Amino acid sequence: MMRKATKIRKTMTTKTMTRWTVWKRSSMGFVGMDGFSIYDAEGRLAFRVDNYSRSQKSLLLMDAKGKPLLSLKPKMLSIYDQWDAYEGEEEVGRHAKTRSNKPLFSMRRPSILHSRVDMAEIFMNGLITDEEPSFCVEGSFSSRSCQIFRQRRGNYKEAVAQISRKKANSLVELGDDVFSLIIKPEVDCELIMAFVVVMDRICRK
Repeated sequence: MMRKATKIRKTMTTKTMTRWTVWKRSSMGFVGMDGFSIYDAEGRLAFRVDNYSRSQKSLLLMDAKGKPLLSLKPKMLSIYDQWDAYEGEEEVGRHAKTRSNKPLFSMRRPSILHSRVDMAEIFMNGLITDEEPSFCVEGSFSSRSCQIFRQRRGNYKEAVAQISRKKANSLVELGDDVFSLIIKPEVDCELIMAFVVVMDRICRK
């Protein structure tokens, strides 16, 4: 009997380090909308989140053309502020369900004692265990000064992305609604963008 082929997720990676500009504003530009617009080094829109209000729970990460990439959903009644990410778009009304049923990753605070600290841990495939997470975020996301690490064997952590304040010039820093994101080579850019969007929800001011 032939086994059913496993669907392999296509990832967006680059062979060189990439610098992105993250603007905490919907690409649609309507007043009151709370979203994200992510631009590449040439100023081209690459990813977006068009959210209509801060109270809207589920978020959808899309590419520049509006193609659904990842559905981001908070886990109800979670004391760790946990969010789950699914590939594709969530079912709406009577439309066919297009997103996956199994989480691509689960992201949360490391403990209830860190409710005021900008830290997070990410478990791939939604498998939260007592073992080390697949990724972690350390630093101050609220101050736009933090790093994303990938957990390696032997308790070794590899920095894969860095968030920092964006400067208009050598003397002037922009507000915290616009910041820089550097992603290392061979790292899934789509995944890192999703981490950033969820961090914005976990680190509520």
